Amino acid sequence: MSSLLTNSTAMTALQTLRSVSSQLSTTQNRISTGQRVATASDNAAYWSIATSMRADNAALSAVSDSLGLSAATVDTEYTALTTVIGDKDSGLTKLQSLLVQAKTAGIDRTKIQADVTQIQQQMKSTANAATFNGINWLSTTTGTTPTSFSLVSSYSRVGGTPTIGSITVTTANYTLYSSTQTGILDTVSGSASVDTINISALTDSAADQTTLDGYIAQVTTAINSVAASAANLGAVKNRISTNTEFVKSLMDSVDRGVGQLVDADMNAESTRLAALQVQQQLGVQALSIANNSSQSILSLFR
Repeated sequence: MSSLLTNSTAMTALQTLRSVSSQLSTTQNRISTGQRVATASDNAAYWSIATSMRADNAALSAVSDSLGLSAATVDTEYTALTTVIGDKDSGLTKLQSLLVQAKTAGIDRTKIQADVTQIQQQMKSTANAATFNGINWLSTTTGTTPTSFSLVSSYSRVGGTPTIGSITVTTANYTLYSSTQTGILDTVSGSASVDTINISALTDSAADQTTLDGYIAQVTTAINSVAASAANLGAVKNRISTNTEFVKSLMDSVDRGVGQLVDADMNAESTRLAALQVQQQLGVQALSIANNSSQSILSLFR
């Protein structure tokens, strides 16, 4: 039945056109944003999960930055420790060889002491220079240097409970010099510390030879202690490096997980866009035909 008041065909065409236009708008939004879940209204569950995972990734990014800072600090201290150990031409290794040389009868120990003094000053200068971001574990001052440092190493979240992992570094394990003279190189043993050894006044007497033996043993002990500290710090350095790589891999994994939840399939969306555009054109054409059909009624009154 043809009616002037109710055009059922036009109404059906209009409903179809509204549906197609709505789908077309959704598809265009997905193509422009690259996401099929851009807001909570798109999919509340997936949007909530993706938001939490993005927050976790931001925390992991902060952990990565912290690990970078920790790595630089540890590398600075580690480099200084290995420099203090030295080799045949420097550091504790050279100091030990000079003291052994001083055991030679009739040798000029004053000249040897000149080299010893330079090595002592160089080691202290190295320890003082081992500062990164205001932190120095090798040369400490009681009251201003914490007894331990916590280096942030990881972040995880189970449910709503976050857990932050850390690597604890005890300052005393690496201290070479301290204001209380309890460091590896300034702790007094017998009559002197490694930092204050002076052989210029020693002679070939049995007593002075015994003193030299004590100095040599003291330096040997210091070499072992500093080497142990460097080995410990080297292990911390490797752990930080491993954690850094893991955190980066974990961030990539989280990014992939978020992408699987909310990213749009651009191949599918482009195909859908083309189809909807055709449907929209057909819908407009159908609505035009439906509207024009009522015009035929006018011919009945001519």
